[in-house]
Amino acid sequence: MPPEGSASGLGRLKRRPEFLAVAGARRKWVAPGLILQARRHDDRQHPGAGEALTRVGFTASKKVGNAVARNRAKRRLRALAQEIMTEHGAPETDFVLIARGETLVRPWDDLRQDLTTCLKRLKAWRSSAEVS
Repeated sequence: MPPEGSASGLGRLKRRPEFLAVAGARRKWVAPGLILQARRHDDRQHPGAGEALTRVGFTASKKVGNAVARNRAKRRLRALAQEIMTEHGAPETDFVLIARGETLVRPWDDLRQDLTTCLKRLKAWRSSAEVS
């Protein structure tokens, strides 16, 4: 796996304006285990030179639960993104994964299917053949 900061791995969204820009694109899909928002890079917001082309941010509101529950939900989403989006996430796109109450208790295979479905519905799915 490439390191987090490399051009072929997953980068991270960390600042509030980056999250707001993705939300402002108004491209999202809701699944039982998560919500996925997506935004293609443009002149206003894009990664710097040498940074990853696909960036991901994670968030969980207080509706998910206390701080321990929110952190656990975000850990599950980070592991899910590393597993699926590294290979299948569209390049030159920013994503925000939003935890839901179901994120904590949903079986891993169902959560994986939720993310796969969201990527395909948002036309941000990259098949293995396109990766090579």
